Amino acid sequence: MTVNPLKLSLFQQVILSLVLGVFAGIFLGEPAGKLNILGNIYIKLLQMTVIPYILVSLIGGLGRLDMKMARYVGTRGGGLILFLWTLAVLTLLFLPLAYPKWTSASFFSSSLVVEKKGINLLDLYIPANPFYAMANTIVPAIVVFSIFLGVAMITVNNKEGFILSMQNLTDALMKMASWVAKTAPIGIFALSASASGTLHIQELSKLQVYLWVYLAAWLILAFFSLPMLVARATPLAYREVFKEARLAMVTAFATGTVLVVLPMIAEKVKELLARRSIESTDALAAVDVMVPTAYSFPSVGTLLGIGFVLFAAWFNGSPLGISDYPPFCIMGVLTAFGSMAVAIPFLLDYFKLPSDMFQLYLLGSVFTMRFATAMAALHGTVICTLTACAMAKKLRWHRLFQVMGMSLGITAVVMLGLGFLLTNFIPYKYTGYEELVNLKLMGPTVKVKYSESPPPPLTPDEQRTPRMKIIRTRGTLRVGYPKDRLPFAFKNSLGQVVGYDLEFMHALARDLGVTLEIAKIEWDKAEGALDSGKIDIVVGGISISPHRALRFTFSNSYRDEYLGLVVPDHLRSKFSSYKKILAMKGLTLGATTFRYKEGAGEILFPNAKIVEVKEVRDFFRGKIKGVDALIFTAESAAAWTLVYPRWTVVVPKGLRYKSPMAFALPNGQYEWRLFINTWLKQKIDAGLGDRAYRHWILGESNGHGESRWSIIKDVLGWTKD
Repeated sequence: MTVNPLKLSLFQQVILSLVLGVFAGIFLGEPAGKLNILGNIYIKLLQMTVIPYILVSLIGGLGRLDMKMARYVGTRGGGLILFLWTLAVLTLLFLPLAYPKWTSASFFSSSLVVEKKGINLLDLYIPANPFYAMANTIVPAIVVFSIFLGVAMITVNNKEGFILSMQNLTDALMKMASWVAKTAPIGIFALSASASGTLHIQELSKLQVYLWVYLAAWLILAFFSLPMLVARATPLAYREVFKEARLAMVTAFATGTVLVVLPMIAEKVKELLARRSIESTDALAAVDVMVPTAYSFPSVGTLLGIGFVLFAAWFNGSPLGISDYPPFCIMGVLTAFGSMAVAIPFLLDYFKLPSDMFQLYLLGSVFTMRFATAMAALHGTVICTLTACAMAKKLRWHRLFQVMGMSLGITAVVMLGLGFLLTNFIPYKYTGYEELVNLKLMGPTVKVKYSESPPPPLTPDEQRTPRMKIIRTRGTLRVGYPKDRLPFAFKNSLGQVVGYDLEFMHALARDLGVTLEIAKIEWDKAEGALDSGKIDIVVGGISISPHRALRFTFSNSYRDEYLGLVVPDHLRSKFSSYKKILAMKGLTLGATTFRYKEGAGEILFPNAKIVEVKEVRDFFRGKIKGVDALIFTAESAAAWTLVYPRWTVVVPKGLRYKSPMAFALPNGQYEWRLFINTWLKQKIDAGLGDRAYRHWILGESNGHGESRWSIIKDVLGWTKD
């Protein structure tokens, strides 16, 4: 009989789709991002069966037990399951030790100013309305409800028909899942093409960090921790445990499912027990109960996948703090009752991490899910063996904790060593500064003349003429901007003055039918420059205040900025809470001249000594000593951290202070101010402000900047930017 070489298994099809998708992304570049819609369809199909499966598998799995077996599961088996979960989540907490100490900074993120909701244990874990929990994908509450109902079913008479129905529903849902799995090649192709076409090389190199760290943790758990638990705490030897488990592991890895190896696990465990004469009735009964029951609960392999959330936090430059670990561990276990298709998005949302990180997870999961399945088979073998030995009174419980301690110690050492290797051997270059200074204006531009000082003032007669008429007659709009105004007005790598405010200025000049003359000005001389006619409008993220309103005429506000603190990276968590900051003793905060004179520092931080910082760059360069943090607007500060990446921006929880921004206009020019306000409202309503915000503040690609390298554009020359 001949084998058709073109008839590939599903796993082989998925691998081929991944390779083809990556090539398609590299070939097409950013246009491949449009395939993302197919990837999103695949994701939603994956999630479709998860919640129903949690319900029917837990209710049916627990309900089929009798009370005696339920007590066995709840005490010995349940305790061992909890022990392995504890080992798994503690192992996860060591993974960040391996993440490279790379220089990192990012554009402003809206998550900085979104208050994290505290954990409401009642809403999260108590299903007051199970249907609401199901409709809103509150997985922990769904799991609690399913366990309660499953336990209640144990004592119900004549439940055979119901249990059979649950089993039939479980089978049907698994068939649905298998149908969806057949579309995996299409989904994985679309996701990998979209990701490789839009992600920068730097981001793709970071994904391999996750894969290496995952593999290292997997090897420790698979080859030491789990089999050693059996070898140290039972009469069984390491070699025979691993020898009997490896067939189930390889089969599960090849097929991609643990379900098919459940009978194999039960058979191999019973053979192990017989070989060591551990064949009591209770021990054998425990195996029959624990095999399907353990399958219904998260395995060590499943929990290892939750570690992606720790990676996602590091990837985005905001690693989880110590205070985040307890909710991460608790919710990680409970959400793992479903599948990663639900657990990962739920945890990403809770910790305010970008939801599109899930797509990056799916790319890595092409490899990690196979390893997780193999680990689940080993997990089942270990749980059943330990429970059977416990029933036969052959389990030395204290040795389990000895192995846990050794396992965590090995994990810590391996992760530290791996971190050193990844830091030194994976090519990495910090590109945050280049990303900022290489930005270009989005929309159509007008002719521009740049100068380092303002032009001469208007004549006395011209100064008495309405400024609007002067601008139209002259054919030029004169724009002034002070120095150090990232990301609102600054020079890019091409010597062009660009930024958020300049998007508006080019649009304004275009609508007036004039050119632009852009000059750098000293802020102290801005009022005189405006009133004398040297400058028609001053831009640069200018904050409005009552004191400034006495000197300047301002346009209407076009956006608010949040006030935050600039702190060294390693002190991020120290300044995370406004309440904690107010309780600090001996605190010294720097404030720019504007904030210092306005007194915002004394009002908001009455416990702190406020020091004037005349030059922002001096603070970022470390020239101002004795200052713990700088009071600065968060959006502007985020851009500065791209230039000086050892600093980070914090908006303390509980600090909700915002500064409105506007353009500065000449005094006494009512017609000019009225026109600017009318024009500004029209442009904001048309979406110019939001587009500029995404481009200059959030750093999002919007198709108007320099596109990603691709074969079709940069090699073949078939398309242009």
